Amino acid sequence: MNSREKFLETMKFNPKAKANKWEFGIWGSTIERWYKEGLEKKHYPKVPTNIINTTASLYTPVWTHEWRKTKTIVEKVYKEPEREIKLPKGIATMAGGLYWPTQGFPLDVDVANYFNFDTSQVIVNVEQFVYPHFEIKVVDENEKYIDYIDIDGGTRRFSKSQQVLPGGLDWIIKDWDSWNKLKEERFSLDKIKDRFPDNWPELLEEYKNRDYPLTVGGYPNGLFGSLTHLIGYENLFLFYYDQPDLVKDVLERLTDVWIAVWEEVLGYVDLDLANLWEDVSSGKGSMISPKVFKEFLTPYYKKLTDFLKGKGVDIIFVDTDGDCNELIPLFMEAGITGLYPMEVSAGMDVVAARKKYPDLQIMGGIPKSDITLGKKRIDEFLEPVNWLLKQGGYIPFGDHFIPPEVPWKEFKYYREKLNKMINEAAK
Repeated sequence: MNSREKFLETMKFNPKAKANKWEFGIWGSTIERWYKEGLEKKHYPKVPTNIINTTASLYTPVWTHEWRKTKTIVEKVYKEPEREIKLPKGIATMAGGLYWPTQGFPLDVDVANYFNFDTSQVIVNVEQFVYPHFEIKVVDENEKYIDYIDIDGGTRRFSKSQQVLPGGLDWIIKDWDSWNKLKEERFSLDKIKDRFPDNWPELLEEYKNRDYPLTVGGYPNGLFGSLTHLIGYENLFLFYYDQPDLVKDVLERLTDVWIAVWEEVLGYVDLDLANLWEDVSSGKGSMISPKVFKEFLTPYYKKLTDFLKGKGVDIIFVDTDGDCNELIPLFMEAGITGLYPMEVSAGMDVVAARKKYPDLQIMGGIPKSDITLGKKRIDEFLEPVNWLLKQGGYIPFGDHFIPPEVPWKEFKYYREKLNKMINEAAK
């Protein structure tokens, strides 16, 4: 079976299906280390340089520093030019488990080829968030930082020394006036087709003949996640109590835009799944209470999940880091069918989750940092994977991006053993 067929059969809980061989992703600095330790450098990751849509291209300017060449955002292409530059410390390479293209991250080739990974999930190339884009502008730049406005209108700070994802400084929704203006100008329900790229017919031919899972949604599209980009975390927590009607109005328009875009997509091509990005959990548990979840998220999740399932898209994943134990039943009640990456370091236990929620689709759950501890520990944490694979509905990989402290030798042992387990479980 190809990557798409494996994914669909696995998510049907078919115990004879061979789960996809993927990783969530790998930090760029990890890849650099592995090249020094034995991974053959045949296809160095190339960073995308064009701006195509919010999901694919947020943060692209800071990865490539293409400031003078991206004064206005007019390019809408999919097979974007790429540049081979030394990978920034904070960039990640995509390795299948997390859809691509996303966040200006390059797609790994060398690790995937070495371990015979399956073809990555691909996200439909269409603008699902702010449109038209804001103009990229440098607000301030010095030896330490670049403060800039990105295509979603958020003002962010990029550290030149750390080179990690830029942090938020200012957000575009501050009150009803700013929201109403944004709603009219950049979240309009008119001209949905303008959100599609110029080369849509070419893409459509590829999508119709694909051998990989095709998804919609993705970063930063989610009922909590999107609001953190538009309002900011701290402001959002206050808005839930001080301006609940404003929050609900934003969510109503976001869901209407997504449904309109997805319906247009589904008029051309079928989809295999949807991904919603939330990151609503921290290492200590949920960032919001069950009461807030049920009031502000559940109704809109149901609106989205009812639409998707009515169109035959019955695999709906949420990407949330941290400890999401408290939220699993709330997600499932709202129509979400799966969760990832299930961070072990934050208290997630995929075996316990599967036993408690036998219908929950799961990806991830492998303690990435424990790979550094060597063969004995790797054998220990992989042992329960056999049972999970035999249940179906599970794709094992690291519980987030593989960090740079993981040596190539240990990763190689872990991944070769996991691949063997996947092969044997399907016999």
